[in-house]
Amino acid sequence: MAEDIRRLFEPRAVAIVGASRNPAKIGHKLVDNILASGYKGSVYPVNPSGGTVLDLPAVPSIDAIDDDVDLACIAIPAKFAGEAVRACADRGVPYVAVITSGFAEVGALAEEREMVAYAAERGTRILGPNIFGIYSAACSMNATFGPRDIQAGNIAIITQSGALGIAMMGKTRAENIGVSAVVSVGNKADIAEADLLSYLADDPATKAILMYVEGIQDGERLVRELREVTPRKPVLVIKSGRSRRGALAAASHTGSLAGADEVFSDVMRQCGVLRVDTIAEALNLSKFLATSPRPRGSNAVIITNGGGIGVMAADAAERFGVGLYDDLATLNETFSDAVPAFGSTRNPVDITGQGTVDDYRRSLDAALASEDIHSVICLGCETALLEPEPLTRTLESVAQRAASDTPVVMSFLGGAAMDVVVEELRPRGVPIYGDVYEAVSALGALYAYERRPATMTAPETPADIDGAAIREVVDSARAEERGFLLAHETRALAIAAGIRPPASAVASSMQDAVRHAEAIGYPVVLKVVSRHILHKSDVGGIALDLEDRGELIAAYEAILHRCRQAVPHAVIDGIEVSEMVRSGTETIVGARRDPSFGPVVMCGLGGVYVEVMKDVAFRAYPLDRAEALTMIKEVRSYPLLLGVRGESRKDVEAVVDAVLRVGAVLAANPDISDIEINPLVVYDEGEGTRAVDVRVILDDPGSGGDA
Repeated sequence: MAEDIRRLFEPRAVAIVGASRNPAKIGHKLVDNILASGYKGSVYPVNPSGGTVLDLPAVPSIDAIDDDVDLACIAIPAKFAGEAVRACADRGVPYVAVITSGFAEVGALAEEREMVAYAAERGTRILGPNIFGIYSAACSMNATFGPRDIQAGNIAIITQSGALGIAMMGKTRAENIGVSAVVSVGNKADIAEADLLSYLADDPATKAILMYVEGIQDGERLVRELREVTPRKPVLVIKSGRSRRGALAAASHTGSLAGADEVFSDVMRQCGVLRVDTIAEALNLSKFLATSPRPRGSNAVIITNGGGIGVMAADAAERFGVGLYDDLATLNETFSDAVPAFGSTRNPVDITGQGTVDDYRRSLDAALASEDIHSVICLGCETALLEPEPLTRTLESVAQRAASDTPVVMSFLGGAAMDVVVEELRPRGVPIYGDVYEAVSALGALYAYERRPATMTAPETPADIDGAAIREVVDSARAEERGFLLAHETRALAIAAGIRPPASAVASSMQDAVRHAEAIGYPVVLKVVSRHILHKSDVGGIALDLEDRGELIAAYEAILHRCRQAVPHAVIDGIEVSEMVRSGTETIVGARRDPSFGPVVMCGLGGVYVEVMKDVAFRAYPLDRAEALTMIKEVRSYPLLLGVRGESRKDVEAVVDAVLRVGAVLAANPDISDIEINPLVVYDEGEGTRAVDVRVILDDPGSGGDA
């Protein structure tokens, strides 16, 4: 796809199937927009009635075109669209944009799949259906029924929503934002975001990419593509559907915690993608990221004429991850000659309300000349001393001089005079905003992009995992048509995976339990073993810290009684006797097969309150040790692993190892849908971990339990 997708963005000839002489028809609008955009290639209206469309001769069918058509746009009713696609595929057209709606989005999934399959067999790729078209500045082609006067520039937009996409096109024109491409993907029956990124990554005109996404298809490929793109240019995404309604919960904490939105956010962060919430924010940040120089370092300085607005900016800087330079001696040396005597050279640098345009100029010049200052936040409140015309000239001059090596954002507040300054400068490409937080968030996005994860090294798969032993355990459960592994099976799997569980054995009688406990050594733990009981603690199937024979016998009988009362139909295969592991820091480590991204790993604060606290982080697998460590550091309770109240640092590297091992096991075994270790008890540095409770869910539960 990467080799020939250029023909979609830079077609030499375009056919419009359904071209119409009626200005109210989409087929007419497509031809009109293509011609008006200055497209230099050949345009072929296709209409069975012949005649002319906008002074171009119409041909009766795609077969009547005596030329190599690179792109055909289908704009006819759905009941005829499939036939038109087949004709294009038979003709050898490489790309077909199916503008027509009325397919999977209204339940006609079979028709959509049949159309795509027929085209794929003949080497034709389909964009859509249910789209508004494609705009490409590379060949001055506006093959959409959206706005006509699109401004060429350096932001590419990929959108799953047609209506929002058209709205964004209009917004870019109103905000004087130039675009390099706008592609509507609609139902994504064939071509999806990953396909388009392969072109946009190499497109020299594209400096930033904005995506609006409603659902992910082939997320594993998208992750691979994003990892390739983001080191080269910023990618921003708006994702709708933040609620948990769409999350598919499995019978484990891992599944119930892995809401679709939480996984999406963490995986995008892993790929270096910036997530934004609104269209206005997305366009503002895209424009700034596409045009701003990269900062030489992390030292930002606020220059302002108002203390209050400076404090607001300082608050915003902390919120958006902008580091404010605080070397007082250097600041004083830099600004002492520029700031009035009644001002302050601390950061925020305050020229006070008596500051003039000339004071701004001198302060900004000093900041740009300093090797120690890497970015500038210039703020102002309207005063009688700030005349709009000289202020506009000064700020524009500063922006032009800073454009090569120093990111600058500005915000000026006030009445009509300040509105004039903002409205005059924004169309000229000056990064000026009417709100302080809006300005600082733009700079924060730039720094967030600079802090994106490093390019992943080779994925790390522990070499000592016994894959054959794991497959034997899984196959045994499959043979019995069970949906999860029993205690002795999860223990065998953990050992084969190189994850150390507590010493344990399964007892079939009370006498067995006593014998095992004496062999392991008190204190011990008892756990019910049943294919019908997955969450043991929920039904009283666990007893902890049993110190002697008497306590063990009483607990054994109590577990059997409680489980038979709670789950009368449960077949109890035995009682597991395990060592009572010594206390440590409880974490949770897991892996699951996500419906969008495939294998996903997780870690976080473990124990009985994991679903209450929901202090977890996710990553797509494969990943390397560095990314696994980054994931662990994102967890709010991470400081517990560093040692608190005089405690020693915990074995963080052992947690990283556990994450990589559960991910590798899941990825190598398609029959497994979820692996969870909770708690994974972490000991002091160098002492490793113990997997106290391991749960493994298979992808098709079959006769699985009630959990």
